Amino acid sequence: MNALFYLIPVSLVLGIIALVAFYWTLKTAQYDDPEGDRFRVLGEDDKPLLRHTDTSR
Repeated sequence: MNALFYLIPVSLVLGIIALVAFYWTLKTAQYDDPEGDRFRVLGEDDKPLLRHTDTSR
């Protein structure tokens, strides 16, 4: 029974922290462009990858 006196406040504090973090992500516009992320993954890079040349020969 004594464990409940510790677990209930801890769970409430963690829930409030999660809720504050969620509202912070909404406030800072983290979810404004979900469609753009999908297309950015498929897009090609502007610069080609540089090839590593082995100069130890």
